[in-house]
Amino acid sequence: MTWIDQAIDEYINFLKKKIQYTPADNGWYTITTPFLNMFNDCIDIFCKNDNGRITLSDDGETLSNLELLGIHFSRSPKRKDVLSKILLNYGVEQYDKDLVIKTSLKDFPKAKHNLLSAIMAISDIYITAKGGTIASFTNDVQTYLDEQDIISTPGFITRGADNLDYHFDFQIAGKKKEILIKTFNTVNNNNLKIFLYDWAGIKNIRQEIAQKDILGLAIINDEGKEISSNYLDALLCKDAEYVLWNSRHTPENISKLKAA
Repeated sequence: MTWIDQAIDEYINFLKKKIQYTPADNGWYTITTPFLNMFNDCIDIFCKNDNGRITLSDDGETLSNLELLGIHFSRSPKRKDVLSKILLNYGVEQYDKDLVIKTSLKDFPKAKHNLLSAIMAISDIYITAKGGTIASFTNDVQTYLDEQDIISTPGFITRGADNLDYHFDFQIAGKKKEILIKTFNTVNNNNLKIFLYDWAGIKNIRQEIAQKDILGLAIINDEGKEISSNYLDALLCKDAEYVLWNSRHTPENISKLKAA
């Protein structure tokens, strides 16, 4: 077992210890995760099994919390477009304020992972809106890639050895190397851990499938904020590179994008 295998196993064990579930009304269960929302409360996911058809929902908490913070999607077509793209990317349906995925028991892990990822991505809209901009940071990164004449595939999805789908914001495919990019408008313990988990889970099998060296790259928005060196060190420790947005035009960072 390599050190990265051990690290992933320890992270999975950590999740198992921290994830709790309790029965609710009418056959529903509440799953409490160790990931935090914009109020620093643990994110809850609600699930119910109807004859093998499982429904997972956030019970409307994500959009309701954003409304409490003054973020209304019905009043902003641009913000609504960002929400729609996130839902589409993770296969989530919206019923009024509820975010929902319907799945089978076999695909429950993938569905839960996708719903949790969508909740965190949507929660991140608050940080963007608080900064006075509606446009997604991912759109800014797309513009940046276009400026550098880099051909990329947005919303790249690939399947890991555990049969889960892993989402990356961009893929850059070269003849000998492939770069998988995750953008961070804001970086924290929650979304960084998910990225590192996804990156470690997909790297080896992706190299076998693509027959190329696979590189992981985080592009982090550091405008008006200081990024903790702990986050950057964690990326490097897991063999992933990073680009800080304010220094994106340096030769060193451009070379990272063109490494493929």
